[in-house]
Amino acid sequence: MAEDDKKTEQHANQDAEPLVNPDDGIIDMDALTGGGASQEADADSDEDSEAQQLKDQLMRTLAELENTRKRAERDIAHARKFAITDFARDLLSASDNLRRAVESAPEDRDELDITLKNLVIGVEMTEKEMLGAFEKHGIRKIDPIGEKFDYNLHQAMFEVPDANSEPGTVVQVMQPGYVLQDRLLRAAMVGVSKSPEAQKEHVDTTA
Repeated sequence: MAEDDKKTEQHANQDAEPLVNPDDGIIDMDALTGGGASQEADADSDEDSEAQQLKDQLMRTLAELENTRKRAERDIAHARKFAITDFARDLLSASDNLRRAVESAPEDRDELDITLKNLVIGVEMTEKEMLGAFEKHGIRKIDPIGEKFDYNLHQAMFEVPDANSEPGTVVQVMQPGYVLQDRLLRAAMVGVSKSPEAQKEHVDTTA
């Protein structure tokens, strides 16, 4: 009888899961504590649920912090990019005046005396230097003669019947425009071509 009990105990020990992992020698706490017990399983489930909630909260907090950091970096970059907007806009009239001064000078500079000739050359050099500074800081001049009208960059002041140009083409620039990076500082004031046939259709014949 004792021998039968001993054999039964040996078979039970063989069927039972080992408490120690044979690979790393670490004790299996679930097997050691009888992880199948219903009360302990419920407690573990509650702990796992709470831990998951804390993990989710942590992940959301980290995501919000990352979004805040990215927004701050974007705002700083935007502020740096367009910090000179008002200053640049105020300089546009000065650039216009330099261009008017150059255009008012005679085309044949040889007829001018040396003083006036040097004055015109100085104004031209000043305008060139200013436009170079504009380019250096991302300010680009819009002089769209011959280009298709773009309402994002141009302001149409009048239409010109023109059989040699496709309707909607800029045929005259009254005042050039400027952009800072990708932001419009001032729209170019332009005259736009239209079909001569369209002009005939709008002739008033009631008089």
